[in-house]
Amino acid sequence: MNSFNHYAYGAIGEWLYRYVAGIRSDEKSPGFHVVHIEPQPGPGLDWVEASLDTMYGRVGSSWYRRKNNEMEVHVTIPANVTGTVVLPGASLQTVMEGGLPLHKVPLLQGVQTIESHVKIDLGSGSYHFTYKCVEESEPVTIK
Repeated sequence: MNSFNHYAYGAIGEWLYRYVAGIRSDEKSPGFHVVHIEPQPGPGLDWVEASLDTMYGRVGSSWYRRKNNEMEVHVTIPANVTGTVVLPGASLQTVMEGGLPLHKVPLLQGVQTIESHVKIDLGSGSYHFTYKCVEESEPVTIK
């Protein structure tokens, strides 16, 4: 009989959460008090949906790639937690949250462009970002 409690299964799960869905904690604030969400869409994947139960609550990340090169990214940050989301292949001019341009969304704490990505600092809550991809994005390198 083979064991299903094996390191290889855990490594695959970590890769799916950390890289494909992009959910990870801040190294300076462990325990998911600060959450980073950096999804990495790759070839052959059109959508991903993942959630992780932390001691602060459920962190959620999902993304969908539409046929016309548009992306939808849903993010959930639990109460008393802050976070950042990096939207791959995004242009600041095309990103919308809840149907509004980013400059009209009062809950966002900071927005900046990094290469071909948009980084947004968030408070707790649920967010729904949509945008037109500037290009087929390369995977974000997580440091």
